Amino acid sequence: MVWLHDLSYLAGGAALANGVPHFVSGVMGRPFQSPFARPPGEGLSSSTVNVAWGFFNFVVGYLLIARVGSFDIRASDQAGAAGLGLLAMGLLTARLFGRFHGGNAPTDG
Repeated sequence: MVWLHDLSYLAGGAALANGVPHFVSGVMGRPFQSPFARPPGEGLSSSTVNVAWGFFNFVVGYLLIARVGSFDIRASDQAGAAGLGLLAMGLLTARLFGRFHGGNAPTDG
């Protein structure tokens, strides 16, 4: 059953990574895509909505990592699972949000 803990750590890492762009954009006062916009994930939500959504993701990430099993940052499988979740969600959101902010087309110079 330990693999279920690793799966939880992977999902927790993904939730933490998803919270970062929403929370940071929100505290900077910038609108950003969220699931609550129209159309979902493409339209812009207010900075307040993004702070709340980012914080919610942080709470979910905390619950999935710190409250499931006995997470040990020195255990390679556990840290690796959380890190893989962070990386996977980071790459996914870079591609998705890059469509709207020019991040998918490198500039010369």
